[in-house]
Amino acid sequence: PPLANTVSEVTDDLSTSNDPKYRLPPRMFKHVIGKDHVDFCTGQQQDAAQFLQYLLEKLDRAEKGSSSRVVNKANSDEGAPTTSNLFSFETTSRLVCSQDGKIKYKNNHAETLWSLRVPMDKAEPSSSTMRSSISSDSEPEEKKQKPSEDEEDIPTISLKTCIETWSNPPPIHDFRWSHLNNACAATTQSIKFSNFPRYLIIQIQRYELGPDWTPRKLEVNITVPEELDLNASKCQGAQAGEEIVPDDEENVESSNTPPQVQIDEGALGQLMDMGFGMNGCKRALNAVGGSNVETAMNWIFEHNSDPDFNDPLPEPSSDAVTPADGGNAGVDEGIVASLVENLGCFTSDQVRAALKECNGAADRAADWLFSHMDDLDGAIANLNCNSFVATPSTSTPAPLEDGDGKYKLIGLVSHIGKNTGSGHYVAHLKKNDKWVIFNDEKVAISEQPPIPHAYLYLFQRLDSVESPNTKY
Repeated sequence: PPLANTVSEVTDDLSTSNDPKYRLPPRMFKHVIGKDHVDFCTGQQQDAAQFLQYLLEKLDRAEKGSSSRVVNKANSDEGAPTTSNLFSFETTSRLVCSQDGKIKYKNNHAETLWSLRVPMDKAEPSSSTMRSSISSDSEPEEKKQKPSEDEEDIPTISLKTCIETWSNPPPIHDFRWSHLNNACAATTQSIKFSNFPRYLIIQIQRYELGPDWTPRKLEVNITVPEELDLNASKCQGAQAGEEIVPDDEENVESSNTPPQVQIDEGALGQLMDMGFGMNGCKRALNAVGGSNVETAMNWIFEHNSDPDFNDPLPEPSSDAVTPADGGNAGVDEGIVASLVENLGCFTSDQVRAALKECNGAADRAADWLFSHMDDLDGAIANLNCNSFVATPSTSTPAPLEDGDGKYKLIGLVSHIGKNTGSGHYVAHLKKNDKWVIFNDEKVAISEQPPIPHAYLYLFQRLDSVESPNTKY
């Protein structure tokens, strides 16, 4: 509430926006949230979508660990809704076997970010003047540059085309069908929404791998409407005349999934910078040992058409232990003794905690210890808090919110820069039918928001406007 009140005051009376008492430096927020993350605790350029997902995951852990204080205000028999539920949506894949036309509906795991690929082969040429007008509003004053006369035209593509590409992914050539005795058959697929969340975050995959295998930014304008109707993309379930593969026949759920390993956050960030989704990157790293980026990339290229590629990894088995019950299992005491002796300024318990966090890697554990020296005890306490196994709840989980599929655009995040390793992020929010730009500590009315050039878009479901969720 204090933050909301401050933003309201600033945007209602922009003449006072330069007053220091209204300033909320984003770096302070980033430090609080990212101080325990291997990448976000540094000053290097980070991916906004990755940071947003990390924030939601961190909020989920905190809320689920405070079940006695965070309750469902509307229905005590249901579990308390988490912050991520406001953005969570599930999708359903419709798979059609090419051999006999039988159909399977597959429910996919919930996601908080709708990541859309840009099909550049369907883009149309457009004038570079659009990009010039975009940069003039979004770039800070000191970063503005005069548009070059020989600047290349930037292609344009509609958001509708990106959605159609997402809805109709490439065929799966070796999908196993249980009714064919687990034989492989070419399979066509389509994807639709199972529910429409209150807020919908759309990520445009503006990054691709260049010829030198380094990520590069796609220069493309996206035609985004102020209002978006997704009702045609809602799954209606099995239709009359469809021959469905029974669920009890299709019970071959990825028995080949390898046991989960500790995933290196730095490697995860590198893969996501190349334009791959978080769940797919986690699956790749899990399959190759957790940290080898090159091997994980090869795995992604081989498996990115798998039907479960973007599904979250299955929850670890219930054999997990709490810190009080063997939480240091798997830590090599020889490495502990060696680090204590060689580093000379850390206790055995501190070294054990660092090794556990870094999956037993001595060099990474040393880096972790030194990077958290400002508040080492607090960082270790946070690790221990996050590692407790949550007590099973007797209440049923809160169902995901659903409603009519009509949305309006209320916010966006755009990236100013030529590549993923540098640049600057600015945000725009729509308030009282006016666009407001948030550029670090500066807040002002935006005459021409960079809607065609944004990286993240925030939509709100129309039927939820002026209608708060009573469960929170």
